[in-house]
Amino acid sequence: MSVPAYSSFAQWYSDGHLASYVRTKKSAGGIIHLLEAAQPAGDMSDPAVPDIVLYQDLHGGSRVSGDMGGGRFDARSEKGGFFLSAPRFANTVIVDAAHELRSLSFPLAQWQSILDEAAEGRFPVDYQKLCMGTFASPSIRSAIRNLWVLCDEEGAPSRLLAQAAGCEILAELCRLGGAPFAQVKGGLAPWAERRSVELLRARFSEDISLDELAAEARLSPFHFARMFKQSLGVPPRVYLTRLRVERACELLETTELPVTEIAQEVGYSSNQVLARVFIKHQHMSPTDYRRAVRDPLRVIALQ
Repeated sequence: MSVPAYSSFAQWYSDGHLASYVRTKKSAGGIIHLLEAAQPAGDMSDPAVPDIVLYQDLHGGSRVSGDMGGGRFDARSEKGGFFLSAPRFANTVIVDAAHELRSLSFPLAQWQSILDEAAEGRFPVDYQKLCMGTFASPSIRSAIRNLWVLCDEEGAPSRLLAQAAGCEILAELCRLGGAPFAQVKGGLAPWAERRSVELLRARFSEDISLDELAAEARLSPFHFARMFKQSLGVPPRVYLTRLRVERACELLETTELPVTEIAQEVGYSSNQVLARVFIKHQHMSPTDYRRAVRDPLRVIALQ
């Protein structure tokens, strides 16, 4: 029997025999794929795919054995701990108990050039070291938790969010493997900062990518993301969210547009998504904000 070829880890989990265990899948334009699954004990092996795949065991306590690209291992998983599977490697994984996991897959077609540049010619990820069982990383755990929360708030992750989170996680994988990302010194040149902000303001309602912003500043995505944060104090994604909330406030104050139309105007898929983002940043719903700015005395009286 021939072994089916899968173009990505996301396709494998959509079409393979483990598909029925998937609870949540999120994807951002082929840049990064997120998945959450509740799986039984047994053979959890995956075919070779052209992705770096990072698994997080949400509860721990399982005995995991196999080979994920770094050689045979036999380990007890820790709560929140990670396993890494090398790209283009048909891994073998046996788990002795039911378990819940989250996975992030990074298609090499999207990430190899960033990895190569950031590692300055060194081998970027040491699969022999990192694919030999479980490992811990508070920074990756925090990045995944924040990414998942933002996805819950905003729906499918934007390309900007996915690329920024991917850079952060892969940078830590490189550091753990002994080849840390090269340091970036200084922020954006004044002209590059100005053009980047102008582009964000002009296209804040679109699913703009880190690649597009970096091209405007004539930098690689990896260097641009870090230099933008040094210049403006926040990552590009946070700056974009601020622009969207700022515009939503303006429309709530000065127009009679329904909240659903305002959500679409500022780049969110629904009024529910806008409400979640708005409450997080303004500490009230869009409807309450409109009432407050138009009749502040009435709002105060009702408090």
